[in-house]
Amino acid sequence: MKRENEISGFVQLGKLMSALGNEEIWTNYSIGATEIEYQKLQGIIGKQFVLNGWFSKENVLQSLLSLGNQLTENNLNNWLKDYTYSTSTKRIGIIMAGNIPLVGFHDFLCVLLSGNSVVAKLSSDDNTLLPALAEQLIQYTPSLKERINFSFGKLGEIEAIIATGSNNSTKYFEQYFGHYPHLFRKNRTSIAILTGEETKEELTALGKDIFSYFGLGCRNVSHLLIPKDFNLNRFFEAIVDYHPIVNHHKYANNYDYNKAVYLMNLMELLDNNFVLLRESEELFSPLSMVHYQRYETKNEIESYLKLHSDNLQAIVGQNYIPFGEAQAPKLNDYADGIDVMLWLNNF
Repeated sequence: MKRENEISGFVQLGKLMSALGNEEIWTNYSIGATEIEYQKLQGIIGKQFVLNGWFSKENVLQSLLSLGNQLTENNLNNWLKDYTYSTSTKRIGIIMAGNIPLVGFHDFLCVLLSGNSVVAKLSSDDNTLLPALAEQLIQYTPSLKERINFSFGKLGEIEAIIATGSNNSTKYFEQYFGHYPHLFRKNRTSIAILTGEETKEELTALGKDIFSYFGLGCRNVSHLLIPKDFNLNRFFEAIVDYHPIVNHHKYANNYDYNKAVYLMNLMELLDNNFVLLRESEELFSPLSMVHYQRYETKNEIESYLKLHSDNLQAIVGQNYIPFGEAQAPKLNDYADGIDVMLWLNNF
């Protein structure tokens, strides 16, 4: 019954997040908030860009809608049916990244619906929206109040930890938290595999996988594997509608800088005035640039995927994640391929 109540709370929160993501007008309390509360949340959304220049309103709304759409009763019940609910609540620390809006929400969800308590260290780049949503969640499920803790300093007492950061910050995690049961996440990125048979609509959707959140997420595509004879003009033509991204000053600064550096070093680039394409075997590419690599056989694809398996978050393409859906993970699409719920059940 306890988990059922918590599921109901998250279902209502999902409806609220979807309404916010769709910029719905408040009509009545069925939306999950009073008019004053709803307007307050809209105000917090509007301030995200002021607090973090990468958090455009469009990106915040996309995150809310993507997460909210997953929080349905059917989705949650199907996801949770294979996991037990803890009878002895443990304090789970979560060190959250701040590269995209609400990037730590899934860990927050997992810890609570496993029956444990959240002790979250918020990133300074994303420290207002999740606490505001948690306030609403507590209204739906008051029993969660004692199990949701946000830290703006030291984590305090914990029994296990989930930490997400860069390869460098992982060294810090190991030093200070390695003695706890832990999940430490490093840098990852995503790749798209093209066959040459993609429609223009699919290639346009690939643009969403590249440019959502300005390319800052680990699920953003930064590398293309393309057939030897693939005409890249097809790709450029399909993504032309994403050109307004270069009007964002932070993105534009990266684009101008990378273009200048690579041209000064006499490196060949393809350029459509808002994204740079560079032929390279390197998996990770700088912001505003996408690497591409040509292949002749499927064995070359398999070898590349095997070589970089520890650095890949998502693979997009026909027979993989559908184009345009890299940044819309399902509840069981765990970061780094590690089943967080199973880990929480077993440590």
